[in-house]
Formats: sequence, structure tokens, C-alpha cells
Amino acid sequence: MILFVGLGNPGSQYENTRHNIGFKVIDKLVDDLGARDISKTSFQGKLYRFANTFFLKPTTFMNLSGKSLQAVKQFFKIELEDIIVIHDDIDLPFGAVRFKKGGGHGGHNGLRSIDSHLTKEYIRVRVGVGKPEHKSQVADYVLHNFNEEEEKVLQKLIDHVADACKALRVEAFHEVQSKYSLKSIEMLKR
Repeated sequence: MILFVGLGNPGSQYENTRHNIGFKVIDKLVDDLGARDISKTSFQGKLYRFANTFFLKPTTFMNLSGKSLQAVKQFFKIELEDIIVIHDDIDLPFGAVRFKKGGGHGGHNGLRSIDSHLTKEYIRVRVGVGKPEHKSQVADYVLHNFNEEEEKVLQKLIDHVADACKALRVEAFHEVQSKYSLKSIEMLKR
């Protein structure tokens, strides 16, 4: 069994923010695969299933994402190495995509919550959203919508990350890593 977790915040006011790129990828995967909703109140999130693959959007707000993930992991007895977290990353330029196992949370509150509930040894799909000019603007930046230029290629980026996730279901991690990593959005424009 595999569990994909897209990080984001519930509510229409956050729907198109940089922080919700994980939710957008999960929505794309659920649509593409026709996964069915198997949510329960105890999961504290929207949970979908397609064959032996689960897709989770925690509805706890970002800084409590680990609670939802832990509930689903325990209920279905999913191994740590079969958990893949998709999240925004301000340390990568907009449109960059990286894959990694373990590591620090880099100040990301969703990852910090997951680390405190599960440890750090899960797979991460890091989606670059760029960073603001000043560190003091980070919270405001990630909670704002993508700009007009970014919006033009956002769907391409979401499609690319969803394709990478589908590949992770059947291919080795290092193969997906070499095939789907992007340095910037420019690589998708070709």
C-alpha cells in the first residue's frame, strides 16, 4: 500500500495559494485515477483510494498535518517508506521539482508536524514556489495566490508532479528522481 499526502490548508480562501500545491496535485491524481472518497471523521482529512493507493488531504490546517497522516497510517498499517508527502518548497525556484527521502523540515510547518508524529524517514516531493525578497514575508508569501506569470504554467507543473507520483507507484525511487526532477519551470516550457 502507498499513501500520497498533499499538504495544504482547507477552505476556499487558501485554495489557490502557493501553500496548497500539494492539495492541487492530490486533486489531479484523484481525478485522473478515479479514486473514490473513503473519508472518515477520525482521519481528519479527505481520503481517497484507488486499488492499493491512498491519497490524503489533511483538513487540520498545515501546522497539524501530522495528526491526520498518523491516523491514516495507523488505521491502514502503512509503512513509513510507503508514505510520499507532496509540499511547497520556498527554497526551490518556482517550478523546480525535487525528490528526497528524509531530511529536515526547512521551517515548513506541515513537515514539522509530520516529523513530530512519524519521524523524518518518508519520501518528499518538493515543489518549488520561489521565495519572497525578505524572510519576514514568508508566511504572507506562501498564503498568497500564484502570480499571473506562474498561473500560466501552473497546470503544466501540477500535471508533471502528478505524473511523477503515478510513476512512484510502479517505478524505483531513483528512476523517478532522475526522470522527473526539474531545475526550473523553463524545463516544462520546451
